[in-house]
Amino acid sequence: MSTMLRLHDVYKAFGGNQVLTGLNFNVRQGEIVGLLGPNGCGKSTVLNVITGYCSVDRGEVEVRGERVSGMAAHQIAARSVRRTFQLPSMPARMTVEEVVMAASTASHGLLSTLWRPAAVRRLEQDTRERAHHLLDELLLTKVAHLPAASLSGGQKKLLGIACAMMEQPALLLLDEPMAGVHPNLRSELVTTLKRINGQGITLVIIEHDMHFISETCSRCIVLDKGRTVADCLPSELENHESVVEAYLGKKPGGQFQVAGAVA
Repeated sequence: MSTMLRLHDVYKAFGGNQVLTGLNFNVRQGEIVGLLGPNGCGKSTVLNVITGYCSVDRGEVEVRGERVSGMAAHQIAARSVRRTFQLPSMPARMTVEEVVMAASTASHGLLSTLWRPAAVRRLEQDTRERAHHLLDELLLTKVAHLPAASLSGGQKKLLGIACAMMEQPALLLLDEPMAGVHPNLRSELVTTLKRINGQGITLVIIEHDMHFISETCSRCIVLDKGRTVADCLPSELENHESVVEAYLGKKPGGQFQVAGAVA
């Protein structure tokens, strides 16, 4: 199985705060990998350096064997990489449907088709059909005509996933997709992400919900103080000494309640 994502000896600091310190890990094509760790360990910074929202100070980030560290965010996105955000902000004057359609790059070359009205109409129809399919898959059809900014926090998370999926990316990075999502939607979201993965899309998921991680991910990478301290199966987290110490600051002396430690 080929390597989709590789981070090698990555360092990133903000002023005097060293966030990533020689970070190394690989993600294989087709995996669903959970990126875990206590608050402040650098998880969101990892997504930012992968997607070009901030630069690395040292080291390399590669996507499908191509070095992307040093590229701008739009250049990395053009390599079929998409992401969601922990606290998504949505426009107040666009509907949910309009936001999803705007996420498509299919219409970015629209000026070249202005003299072909039929082609424009077909392009718009294809984009709309794709948007409606994703809204239905992510249980947002009933709110498609509401202002995007009026959605609940959990619905905004789902809308962010729909936007990221408009271009059928090769690599999808999700920053806490379960946070704020109603518990009744939990199993549907697990099913949806597995279906997305079944389409050949590699997923890297930051999440604190360990039940969600165990249901969804095939492998977990655990960070602490900007380094990888564990690379293991979800079932191995509870008794992994480095994971226990990262979250609790002590060695395991009994049953380790991961969910309670990080919720």
